Amino acid sequence: MKDEESGNRLGSYLRARRELVSPAQAGLPAGGNRRVPGLRREEVALLAGISPDYYLRLERGRDKNPSPQVLESLARVLQLDDIERTYLLGLTAAHPRAPRRKRPEHVPARVHELLAHLQIPAFVEGRAFDVLASNPMAVALSPRLRPGQNRLRSLLLDPEEQAFHQDWTKATADFIAALRTTIGDDTDNPRFVELVGELALSSQRFRTLWARHDVRSLDGGTTTVHHPVVGELRLHRDKLPIDDVILVVYYPDKDSDSDEKLRLLAALSHTESAGTAHGRSADDSRPKTP
Repeated sequence: MKDEESGNRLGSYLRARRELVSPAQAGLPAGGNRRVPGLRREEVALLAGISPDYYLRLERGRDKNPSPQVLESLARVLQLDDIERTYLLGLTAAHPRAPRRKRPEHVPARVHELLAHLQIPAFVEGRAFDVLASNPMAVALSPRLRPGQNRLRSLLLDPEEQAFHQDWTKATADFIAALRTTIGDDTDNPRFVELVGELALSSQRFRTLWARHDVRSLDGGTTTVHHPVVGELRLHRDKLPIDDVILVVYYPDKDSDSDEKLRLLAALSHTESAGTAHGRSADDSRPKTP
């Protein structure tokens, strides 16, 4: 996380966001000979009602404690939504760092019991999208939902997971923006450093999107996936916080085509599990050779 390591997260964010706003979007003439994408520094300063010199100091990290009024003006010029605006306000020195989570992420025993009883795909993920626990229906939906897998790594690097998502482009953008939101100012967390470093080396898509500094929440929603056995599934997603982890459930509309397919997937998964168990039992019953 190079920009975070530099200690100038506010400047990095301002620079990344102004490069994404075109002159036309800001109500300015495009003009010729523009050497930078998006808005120039002096244009942002003019539109925000601050001096170009002061804005330059913000981008270069010479002033890390602008007033809320200045940040609100910059959020307006950079056309930030509510989540992005909140993120910007949280980057200043005036905001205390969030308390560190010193204990490892742990799945409570009651959640394991809950997973065993749910008849829909359900799993538990950590802050870095690590799969910590899952039920058989989740694994039947996607083998990448086994414990020990990382959802973002699978999404970016596993061809089967890429084919699984109907809109892979949107999914990657959402996940990477959500990761940046989750990290917040916890930039020295070893797990985050490890994951971001790995993906920055192995995925051009990650490097491109990470440089945009997008922030987004990834909570409830509806997604369409392509299962290799039962075909297209349209599923709703809900995320439920439990202690320090998140319970994620996927479910279809009742009596829909996807509902029927998910029931078929459950039956196939049960048959396969029973067959595997029977095979093990038969092997165990055979006389052992000395």
